[in-house]
Amino acid sequence: MSLRRSFLSRKFSSKSSFRDPNGVEGIVRVAVSEVEGASGQPGGTDGDLMQGESSWSSMLPELLREIIQRVEASEDGWPNRQNVVSCACVCKRWRDITKEIARGTPHSGKITFPSCLKQPGPSDLPHQCLIKRNKKTSTFYLYLALTPSFTDKGKFLLAARRYRHGAHTEYIISLDAEELSQGNNAYVGKLSSDFLGTNFTIYDSQPPHNGAKPSSSKSSRRFASKQISPQVSAGNFEVGQVSYKFNLLKSRGPRRMMCSLKCPVSEESVTSKPCENLMMKKSASFSPSSGSTILRNKAPRWHEHLQCWCLNFHGRVTVASVKNFQLVASIDHSQPGGGKGDEETVLLQFGKVGDDTFTMDYRQPLSAFQAFAICLTSFGTKLACE
Repeated sequence: MSLRRSFLSRKFSSKSSFRDPNGVEGIVRVAVSEVEGASGQPGGTDGDLMQGESSWSSMLPELLREIIQRVEASEDGWPNRQNVVSCACVCKRWRDITKEIARGTPHSGKITFPSCLKQPGPSDLPHQCLIKRNKKTSTFYLYLALTPSFTDKGKFLLAARRYRHGAHTEYIISLDAEELSQGNNAYVGKLSSDFLGTNFTIYDSQPPHNGAKPSSSKSSRRFASKQISPQVSAGNFEVGQVSYKFNLLKSRGPRRMMCSLKCPVSEESVTSKPCENLMMKKSASFSPSSGSTILRNKAPRWHEHLQCWCLNFHGRVTVASVKNFQLVASIDHSQPGGGKGDEETVLLQFGKVGDDTFTMDYRQPLSAFQAFAICLTSFGTKLACE
């Protein structure tokens, strides 16, 4: 009880927690080091590990929960967010409570565990990310920006590699920067295009909602053979589509794109726009329980002095490129008052800042996985759309 009283009596702040070795961060560090030490010592045994875990798992529930809640509340971003992950590494009991508390703040958009990459981003300020391209290996890396600099990599989030299957192109998206295949445990989803590279389908490795069924198309299956494990789905789940409009008259202007995504139904969800083309008709098959969000690219303005199309990226884009875009919620004109669309709030923006460096800023209702997949569609030449 003396430990609990001394902890609760200590004023906690994000600054003091790192300066005081006996603060919350100190408690977490000691817990992790003891458990890792028990398993990593040359003479350590499973019994040593169990003893180290049990000493921390037997901590008073109210003290344990308060420690984790304070760590969760104080560490808003990386690299300090690592302390929340450290809490989950102590033992199973700590991990369960940490995940429960982290899931209790869905609107914050904080990225803590890999599962957070498929949860909606923040509702206020967008997450600022960087995409690094390796042309030799056709690989793309997504990083969470930790500084305003475009040269810092930041924290690695996802990787994608482009594969060609005949006339079609696929992007395999993975949590592992090296192992990018559908058979790997790090596989999280993929992006598939048609032969023109103007229509894309986003697939998730996990069902987006209860009762969701995997896509029945042959190209959407993860494995060529039968399902190898009941824990691993043999198929992929369609969660979105991206379509680029043809520019048959070759009129001047940027690419025009539209996205249809499965997003959880909430008060902030955007009402779907009526189907306008084949891509929109396909999206009508989405489950009503999952909701459908329609996004379109924000129309740029023509700058007479510069003689180019311009969008305000607020300093996050520095190189003019046909790949640059901003997505906003499409207004549903069939609904009273124009629906819940907002054509001013940018939900996703993507732009070039270097030869192989791009920025990606996203916010709710998009997740990092969805935003990354949408941005991948911008790579590659689209002669029919330019």
